[in-house]
Amino acid sequence: MSEPKYKRILLKISGEALMGDASFGIVPEVIDKVAADIYEVDSLGVQVAVVIGGGNIFRGVSAASRGMDRTSADHMGMLATVINALALQDALERLGGQTRLQSAISMRAVAEPYIRRRAIRHLEKGRIVMFAAGTGNPYFTTDTAAALRAMEVQADVLLKATRVDGVYPADPEKTPGVQKIDRLTHLEVLHKQLKVMDATAISLAMDNAMPIIVFNLTKPGNMKRVVMGEPVGTIVEGEDNG
Repeated sequence: MSEPKYKRILLKISGEALMGDASFGIVPEVIDKVAADIYEVDSLGVQVAVVIGGGNIFRGVSAASRGMDRTSADHMGMLATVINALALQDALERLGGQTRLQSAISMRAVAEPYIRRRAIRHLEKGRIVMFAAGTGNPYFTTDTAAALRAMEVQADVLLKATRVDGVYPADPEKTPGVQKIDRLTHLEVLHKQLKVMDATAISLAMDNAMPIIVFNLTKPGNMKRVVMGEPVGTIVEGEDNG
């Protein structure tokens, strides 16, 4: 069996990915499947860090658009990510995984405070590390938190898990026949305003030469295939790597 292409990865999962076909919340069967995929990759000896969103429970931007104070709304969204991270941690530990949960907002009863050197040490010891509460600051998305944490822990790649099998020039669910884009540069994503991650996250990844792979989380075994270097999804990287 060939060796994994990446030694250390950061996986970004949206909160919406955990609700399956439901309109909100966490579907146990879905989070168990996500945990199984992560555990499979961890079992290969790959060091895995995870940033998870909270949109299945509460979206700060949506609440702010309806009149709520944006800072309060974003803090509520950050707390929603902690709920999701706790659920994922439980699912992983039921499989036998060793985990640590770190939060950018202090809540010592359920999570460690985010400390970069401690997070790296956990990864080196083979623990799956989950980063919750985004960056701890309002006005920043969990996409930006994922890009930031990927750089801080010196991940080899940032994996963006979605419900489609890569990046398209238009929504494939609304535009039948549209072709997937296999390779892009960070600059192309920004210029074409493609919905990969938000502009702040893409700019951060571009400035620090962090490759991003967008793939379909719902297909069994996809995460492992990405880690093994198979041509799955869409890769976004710098000009020099194209």
